[in-house]
Order: sequence, then structure tokens, then C-alpha cells
Amino acid sequence: MTIDSVRGAPDTPELAQPDRDGTELIQLLTPEGERVGHPDYPLDLTPDEIRGLYRDLVITRRIDLEAVALTRQGELGIWASLLGQEAAQIGSGRALTANDMVFPTYREHGVAWCREVEPLNLLGLFRGVNHGGWDPAEHGFHLYTIVIGSQTLHATGYAMGIQRDGVLGTDKAGATIAYFGDGATSQGDVNESFVFASVFNAPVVFFCQNNQWAISEPLEKQSRIPLYKRAQGYGFPGLRVDGNDVFACLAVTRKALEAARTGQGPTLVEAYTYRMGAHTTTDDPTRYRLKAEEESWKLKDPIERVKAYLVRNDLADTSFFDDLDAEAKKFATELRKACLALPDPQPLAMFENVYADKHPLMTEEQEQFAAYLESFEGVSS
Repeated sequence: MTIDSVRGAPDTPELAQPDRDGTELIQLLTPEGERVGHPDYPLDLTPDEIRGLYRDLVITRRIDLEAVALTRQGELGIWASLLGQEAAQIGSGRALTANDMVFPTYREHGVAWCREVEPLNLLGLFRGVNHGGWDPAEHGFHLYTIVIGSQTLHATGYAMGIQRDGVLGTDKAGATIAYFGDGATSQGDVNESFVFASVFNAPVVFFCQNNQWAISEPLEKQSRIPLYKRAQGYGFPGLRVDGNDVFACLAVTRKALEAARTGQGPTLVEAYTYRMGAHTTTDDPTRYRLKAEEESWKLKDPIERVKAYLVRNDLADTSFFDDLDAEAKKFATELRKACLALPDPQPLAMFENVYADKHPLMTEEQEQFAAYLESFEGVSS
């Protein structure tokens, strides 16, 4: 099912690959690095753009691996790895325009990279020295959301605000995109956001990264049907894309966002991918899933398939890959150094930026806490 077919456009022959459960899987780049066509999702990229996507994938993975290492060494409190999900995030992230607003979970490090959020700010959040550290309005990227699924309501409400601004269909039009996982689809907030988005025809894209596991619960414990088909019950289109195919994720998300910006309402995109690592660094996936499953998904690695495409089509040589590896290593080294140098916040900083104006109760609490701190010799507030 495509966006156009749901909205009444004539059906066209499908070239997408069927998934293991018989549903359509929109794919433009095979795991072997071969381009395939799809009549509903044409994608014309220059060699520089393809190399740029590959760089995004490599740098994002390197940032992620460095953060995992920092956590294992006690320098971060926790980290939610995106290993294996880079294509879903980079592809969808590069489909965004300046007028769009992203509502992420706690795992969208690749989307943050596309929105030019400093990776150091992400590490600072998980190191416990800031509450995010970036301006959502400046980057079109909201703060990370820890509560499962609540950001879908925020995205829908923001989208309804865009709608009421009267800019849809103009060059000032924007849309929102809400990221969440397969486990979040069981949350009431997600289903409530589907209702509001559908009824009000809100300009929002629901981007579900179906990585097969909601912590330790497999997909079959979340739904008896493919997740993208849930959209039918709410009255808007849903589709499944190969979440390890950066080209397909880019093309599908670009079209869904454009439909939202032109007043055609919401779309549910299910990016069918796999979480190669643990749910977070406090999790042990060996307790609930088989090694053979992970090994089978390694053959679909999102970075390797783009590399194969570049090599197959003589779009990059050995020096390109060597230089990029060196760049990624240097980036990670500098990021680690900057992370370790992050200063601890002052205790009274917790009272800052809570309210826009002074609040009597907050002022009273701040004064009481300051007096408490001053009772300890040598402690600075």
C-alpha cells in the first residue's frame, strides 16, 4: 500500500520486495548494493549526495560506538545505542527541511546529527550534566523524550498548530515527524495521537523504527498484524520501508513529509530494521534472543550495502574510505576528550530555566536549598 493508493491515486505496478510475512517492503537498495526501482518512490541522487549519506552513516555509527565505550568505562550513566538503525535515521533525517520539527525518543542520534545538534550535547545529557543542551527551535529538533510514546502527542499537537498557522501548501509550510519504536505502539499515547492526527488531518509523519524488540519483548507480543497496517484503522496511510536501506528511507520519508506539508494529513512509516546492540547499556540481549538472529541481520548492514553500491559503481575508491575512517576516528577522539572535560553543574542550577518568570514556590525552595548547602563547610552552591 502506498500513500497515493490510499488517497485515491491510480495504482501502479509494484517493484518492492515482499517481506517474510508477505507484506510489501519498499526497497531501493538491496543488501548486496544493487539499485532497484519503485514507481512511487523515484530517487535521483548525485554521487556527492550518495557519498554524503555514506559519511553520515559512518560518522553516526562511530559516535554511537564511542558513547557505548564511555558508558562501559563509567563516564556516561547510560546510553541507548542505534547500532543497526543508522539508515532509518539518516535517510529520514535528510528528508527534513528547515521548517520541519522533529520529536525524538532517546535513540535518534542519527537524526540529531542531520539536524546539526552537537553530539557533545547528547553525551552531556547521558553524563548527567545537562538536560539536553540545545535549542529545539534553532535545530528543528526537540529534546529527547524518555517517557515511551509521549512525544507522539507532542508532535501531533505541534502539527495542529502548524495547520492553524495557515501555512500548509505554501513555501513556509512545515510538518512534524515523531520517532518511536515498535514497543511504543502498545502505548496509549501513541494510539491517542493517531486518533487526533487522523481526525484533524494533522501534518505529521509517524516514523516507527521497528527494530524487532521492545527491550526483551519480541514484535509478536506487540501486534498480530504488521505495524504499518494499524494506520488503516485510523483512516490514514501506512507503509513499510526497508529500514536498513538509506535510499528508501529518504525517498519514503520525503514523500510522506511533502504530503503532510500540502495538507494531505498524516502517514505512518514503519522502518523495518533491527537493533543490533542492547536496548540500552543496562540491557543484556543474550538473555532473550538468539545469536543466529543477529548474524542474519548483519548481512543486511545499512553501511555495508551503501559501500557496496559505491564500489560497484566506481563512485568511491580506497582513499575515500580510508580518509573517512580516519576522519571518524579523529572525530570520536575529540568527542571523548570534550566529554571528559564537561564540567559538573552547580547544585543550584537545577532551579534555572524551570519557569519563564520567577515562581514564588520555586524561589522559596531555591533559598532553602542554598541555605542547606551553605551549612556544609567548603561546599559551593
